[in-house]
Amino acid sequence: MENTYRYRQLARIILETETPLAIGSGNKDIKTDSVVAKDINELPYIPATTLAGLIRHSLPEELQEYWMGFQKKKDGEGSRIMLSEGKILSADGNPIDGLNFDNLDEDAIMRLCRELPIRQHVRINQQGTAVKNGKFDEEIVPKGVRFCFEIELMAEKDKPGIMDTILSIIQSDGFRIGSGSRSGFGKIEVVGILRRDLDLCVPNELELYLGKSASLAKAWEGYRPYTPSAAIDPDCIFYTLELKPVDFMFFGSGFGDERSDMTFVREPVVTSWDRGEATVEELERVILIPASSVKGALAHRTAYHYNRLEGVFADKKTAEELEKNTGKENKAVKTLFGSEGDRKGKNKQRGNILFSDVIEKQKAPLEKKVLNHVKIDRFTGGTVDGALFSEEVLYAPEKTFNLELMLRKTAVDEEEVLYAPRKTFFNLELMLRKTAVDEKDGKIVKAFEAALTDLCRGYLPLGGGVNRGNGTFKGKLNKNGETIYDGYKY
Repeated sequence: MENTYRYRQLARIILETETPLAIGSGNKDIKTDSVVAKDINELPYIPATTLAGLIRHSLPEELQEYWMGFQKKKDGEGSRIMLSEGKILSADGNPIDGLNFDNLDEDAIMRLCRELPIRQHVRINQQGTAVKNGKFDEEIVPKGVRFCFEIELMAEKDKPGIMDTILSIIQSDGFRIGSGSRSGFGKIEVVGILRRDLDLCVPNELELYLGKSASLAKAWEGYRPYTPSAAIDPDCIFYTLELKPVDFMFFGSGFGDERSDMTFVREPVVTSWDRGEATVEELERVILIPASSVKGALAHRTAYHYNRLEGVFADKKTAEELEKNTGKENKAVKTLFGSEGDRKGKNKQRGNILFSDVIEKQKAPLEKKVLNHVKIDRFTGGTVDGALFSEEVLYAPEKTFNLELMLRKTAVDEEEVLYAPRKTFFNLELMLRKTAVDEKDGKIVKAFEAALTDLCRGYLPLGGGVNRGNGTFKGKLNKNGETIYDGYKY
């Protein structure tokens, strides 16, 4: 027992959301179908159970039970790793932990998180139309918000602990928090780590340990700066797509305003933490491209190209066979994008590509345009009563979007991760992990590459109103630094 409780390793981590965070509370209210988890101050927080589950799943299987505990019928053991909740940081960089109702409305971050943005979703089928009852929305924590949490590990003399491994896992690009990690949410960046290893048999270190408060809001003088090494995956194929809008683009918010019936999506973001002070950016200077829109378009086009390579054509198959090959049961779609399973909830499969929303601050206000539309009666050639509507679209022909992904050359197993490195301007990051693609079935990879090529050709528009000319892009597709298709030449 003396050996078990003698050595303690402690770490304090500060995370920043690179894309919106959605950790559902399981509740809904009059405004949204899914409310994020909130603490006693009605502020978003990251439950310790969420962090523990993510860390446990990321560890090798042979280490999970020893370090994170287990419970069996006649046996069990507690976890040697203890985690705190992730508490939000105020605009001056201090965690809000415990009852704290004073001056919350005077803080920019607190005002932002008291009225969180709501992201709209609609499920689209293989025909490109909305699925019945497929409309839903959810509350999210915006990009740029910071959280703080702590880890305490009980090490042993002959087993020094795995704190270095855990901190490297948290820093890796594959570590996503909350729901929607395959649809653009949950990407985080570690902006600071403090650490201290203690031997409780040393009087000074024991006194230091006993003087540590459980509250994240109270500083502890025992911590020291620490910089772990992040995990890197070699032997990967790198894809980069440089895309530019041809004309207007429209990613709908689901709402209208006094100028138009349909507006493009807007969300507030925290754009900087200069000298520990946060700045919340105004809506008119932030461009948002939801990754869920890109994911859906790529999934449908990948299914098309996979069927083409397999020789599955509409005039040679029954309606039932076509439904199987064009929907969620398509082999390429299931392998890369996952499956929700059958009606009984069986045969579920998690997606193997991680997306990230594109959220970028602009120097000048966004250039937008209100377009008016009217439905024409095909028989009379006149307008249909009540069919006049308008939409607010973005015009950004000079903007460059970089869409990137990494694909392992050979088959990878469940413990291996493929990640997309960060770039500096307008990234749409994709991450392929745990995929079943190997050399025996190269058609899945070819189909996915063909879908990416279609984006560069302008054949695969993104967003809303694509049948009215919105969302067309042209660009380049690079593979391992070599251009394999240049859409600017055509």
